[in-house]
Amino acid sequence: MPKFAANLSMLYPELDFLDRFEAAARDGFKAVEYLFPYAFDRADIAARLQANGLQQVLFNAPPGDWDGGERGMACLPGREAEFRSGFHQALDYAAALACPRIHVMAGLLPAGAEREALLAVYAGNLRWAAQQAQQQGVDVLIEPINIRDIPRFFLNRQDHAHEVLAAVGAPNLKVQMDLYHCQVVEGDLAMKLRQYLPTGNVGHIQIAGVPQRHEPDVGEVNYFYLFSVLDELGYAGWVGCEYRPGAGLQPGGTSAGLGWLKPYL
Repeated sequence: MPKFAANLSMLYPELDFLDRFEAAARDGFKAVEYLFPYAFDRADIAARLQANGLQQVLFNAPPGDWDGGERGMACLPGREAEFRSGFHQALDYAAALACPRIHVMAGLLPAGAEREALLAVYAGNLRWAAQQAQQQGVDVLIEPINIRDIPRFFLNRQDHAHEVLAAVGAPNLKVQMDLYHCQVVEGDLAMKLRQYLPTGNVGHIQIAGVPQRHEPDVGEVNYFYLFSVLDELGYAGWVGCEYRPGAGLQPGGTSAGLGWLKPYL
């Protein structure tokens, strides 16, 4: 049976961030993920995790100027020093929060640039990050993201992500397989799971309904079937619930949209 982690950047938007930990635990979640912890003190987040019996399973390394539209730095020439400084900050938070995974966002293709021309910078940054992370037992994750949601994002396809893993050659570099993004770009989700999960190179899975990124029981994807595929394949990792509450915006908040989750708790 899959294990589900609440994405606190998207779920419980009706609450302040630090109050979302208690809400997630109350709804039966045993683990959480989110985009970025850096606006909060590490000790404050650690206290919320401990008080609510939650595991921290994933967060992102600093992405550059997020408010200015940046979505990562790993593929950007000339930003290597900033990337390394940010990744050290992520490792400090990972140590304080006992978090075993850090997602490194690739970044946006600069105007006029070709993806192939940036692969060497991307691979070099990932190789360095994986070496640093390995020293404290942390996995580095890369995620293909669709260009409808993030235009010009560098990494979009599952096969490209696994090619990057092969090129870098680090055992703790893995793919964050977001089935929402995968459906938008490629589809054929069950076969993609059967292709890539047995390789051991998928370090985390995320879900959301397609096309509106609401609850997984809303939209064109039969997630209940896909959950059975995960069981069939023996996937023992976490499944991050990275969706925007739709039903949950009714009275009762996010919790009102969690009917799909009840059979799995």
